Amino acid sequence: MFVLLFIIAIAAYAVLQYYSGVKQAENDGIKKEKIEFHGKKDANGKVNFLLLGIDQRKNEKSRTDSMMVAQYDPKNKTFKLISLMRDMFVEIPGYKNYKLNTAYFLGGPELLRKTIKQNFDLDIQYYVMVNFKGFEKIVDTVAPDGVEINVKQEMSKNIGVTLHPGLQKLHGKELLGYARFRHDAKGDFGRVERQQEVIKALKDEVLSVNGFAKAPKLLGTIEPYIQTNMNTSDAIALASEFLLKRPKNIDSLTVPVQGAYQNAYISYDGAVLQIDKEKNQQAINDFLNGKSDTANNTTP
Repeated sequence: MFVLLFIIAIAAYAVLQYYSGVKQAENDGIKKEKIEFHGKKDANGKVNFLLLGIDQRKNEKSRTDSMMVAQYDPKNKTFKLISLMRDMFVEIPGYKNYKLNTAYFLGGPELLRKTIKQNFDLDIQYYVMVNFKGFEKIVDTVAPDGVEINVKQEMSKNIGVTLHPGLQKLHGKELLGYARFRHDAKGDFGRVERQQEVIKALKDEVLSVNGFAKAPKLLGTIEPYIQTNMNTSDAIALASEFLLKRPKNIDSLTVPVQGAYQNAYISYDGAVLQIDKEKNQQAINDFLNGKSDTANNTTP
C-alpha cells in the first residue's frame, strides 16, 4: 500500500508539473501546422533526428539558424551530434545549388532532409524544431539560476544582448545570444563550437538531480514551442531513456570536416563553403559507425 501511494504521488507530481509547464508557455508557443516529412529509418537500427533552431518572425518565412543531426544508438546507448554548417554550397533537389540553410527556406524540413541525403548520404527519421523563444524558456526552466559559461570575449553584434568576458551564469536570452554570436576570427565555425558547448552545458543541467526532478515541467514547457513528427509516446520513451542511462559523453562532429572544403564566392549566393562531398560523406560514416577518431570536436 505504501509503495502504491508513493507511485501515485510521483505520478500526480509529474502530471501537475507537466501542466504547469504547458500553462507557462501556452501564450507564445510556435504556430503548429502539419508538415510533410518522409523520414527514413537508419539501416543499422539507429535513430537519427534533424534538430533545427528556427528564427521565427511575423509575416516572414522562417529561417534555420542552426542545423544538427543527433543520433541515438539504442543498442550501445550512445548519443552523437553532427553540426551542419549553414553556408555549405550544396545540391538542392529541384533547384540550383545554394547554401544548405536555403533548402529549409525553399521547402521546409522535408526538402532539407532530401538535401542532406543527397549530399551526405545520411538518412533521417525525425525532425525537431524549436524557435528562439522556446529555447529561452527551456533554459530558464532547466536552470532558473542560469547556466555557467566562460565567455571569452565581448559579444553584442546581432544577438540582442551584450555579454562581457568572464565566467558567469547566463539565462535563456543570454545563452541564446552566446550560441548565435558569429563575429569573431572563427566566424561560423566558432558559432558551431559554442552551440556544441551550450548543448553540453544543458545536458549536464538536465542530468543533474534538480534537472531530473524538473523533467515533467520541462516537457510541458517545451511542448508548445516544439514541432516534430515524433508521436508523444516515442518522445517520452526517448527522454526517459536519456534520463535513466545518463550518457557521460556526447561525441560531436562539425561538417564540413577539416581538409574537405574551401572558401568561395558565388555571384547569386555570396560567400560559401565549397565542399568535397566524398570526403565529408566518409567522415560522417566513420563518425557514426564507431570510428571516433574522425570527430573534430568531442563534447564531454
